[in-house]
Amino acid sequence: MARIRLLENHELDEDSRRVAEQMDAQGHDTSTLRGLAHSRELFRTYNQFYLPARNGYSLSDALIEMVRLRIARHNDCFT
Repeated sequence: MARIRLLENHELDEDSRRVAEQMDAQGHDTSTLRGLAHSRELFRTYNQFYLPARNGYSLSDALIEMVRLRIARHNDCFT
């Protein structure tokens, strides 16, 4: 399986670094952000959808977790 190298803070653009630092400070996982940051447009587009959804503006936390578990199960991911 191919792996995308996760960017370090010094490799992130200003917007990505700001979001990563905020997430780190709150104890959140930043691996998706650091992988998506290879493409600024992908990062911006993904966050326009994901951040409002993840912050409970469009989907409940319970539903998000159920979807994540279903996707993991579908992909035989048990970690």
